[in-house]
Amino acid sequence: MESLQEPSTVPLPLPPDARGILPDRMIAAMADAGLILPDQPFVESQIQPASLDLRLGATAFRVRASFLPGPGATVAERIEDLKLHEIDLTGDAVLETNCVYVVPLLESLALPPSICAAANPKSSTGRLDVFTRVIADGTSRFDMIHPGYHGPLYAEISPKTFPVLLREGSRLSQIRFRVGDAVLGSTALQALHAKERLVDIDDPDLSNGLALSVDLSGEGSGGFVGYRAKRHTGVVDIDRRGGYAVEEFWEPIRARDDLSLILDPGEFYILASKEAVQVPPDFAAEMVPFDPLVGEFRVHYAGFFDPGFGYAGAGGQGSRAVLEVRSREVPFILEHNQVVGRLVYEHMLARPSALYGQRINSNYQGQGLKLSKHFRAP
Repeated sequence: MESLQEPSTVPLPLPPDARGILPDRMIAAMADAGLILPDQPFVESQIQPASLDLRLGATAFRVRASFLPGPGATVAERIEDLKLHEIDLTGDAVLETNCVYVVPLLESLALPPSICAAANPKSSTGRLDVFTRVIADGTSRFDMIHPGYHGPLYAEISPKTFPVLLREGSRLSQIRFRVGDAVLGSTALQALHAKERLVDIDDPDLSNGLALSVDLSGEGSGGFVGYRAKRHTGVVDIDRRGGYAVEEFWEPIRARDDLSLILDPGEFYILASKEAVQVPPDFAAEMVPFDPLVGEFRVHYAGFFDPGFGYAGAGGQGSRAVLEVRSREVPFILEHNQVVGRLVYEHMLARPSALYGQRINSNYQGQGLKLSKHFRAP
């Protein structure tokens, strides 16, 4: 499928054979058509090239445990069963580490049968080790909203490393809307790489997505390969940009002679991919969950890569994927150049009005090893 139509040529409602991720202006059109129902008007930069930022509502519920409502049940009913107390988010509020909170979102949905949705943490949320997922009524999976869903959305939030300060309107998650199956198979991905050069290596592994490996060499970064989060730090304000000194929250990790890194259980690391990647304007990408059979660790909470990420025409020259890494129950040794994830590409339904990094001063365009936007560059 080719998705090279001019921005003005793709209407809503959608044609019967449409397949792809909806771009920014079609997300706006969904709101105009009553398919997205915000309690408050959208704010500047809330609509991204291929996703919509979701905003927290006025109340957070501390609950005893994470849950899924399951078929026939609502999230509100489960909150009533499990809540410990309520927290007012109309002013500043602190969410503590290793507690579970559920927050109704300001956006609800009235999707048609042709459109489904998927959610993911925003990049800055993942880089703070704030574990967050979106829940919808009647669902048996996190972050997945089935076609035709009519109802509210909720965010489950559990800060794992730093306590966080937030408020009504704070944005931790983003949602993508798609029609049909638009994932590129291996053959189509090979053809796209031949045309656009998706990654800065000559012979990439493109089976089941673009394979990404970890960079533990320290080359090009002054001998540093990443950061390990400190424990017992101060609070991080989710909405404060460049407000914190790196050394108060992070320990830099230098490259070892054997180009390896031992992941300690329960610790959180920021690393980077060896490869610099790009997402062409007519495509979007997502980092898929890593296969646990080849390593006892989790990589990348935040998985959406917008059209134009790392793309020269949008101000990038290839961008490395930042890896949010947490070991599981046992220590695990990562080796330089070890494959840690795959980037799956999908067609856009149409090219966005603005590519990643063009409309706003994106913190991560052209990135290398980089912490979230909350920290001042060392």
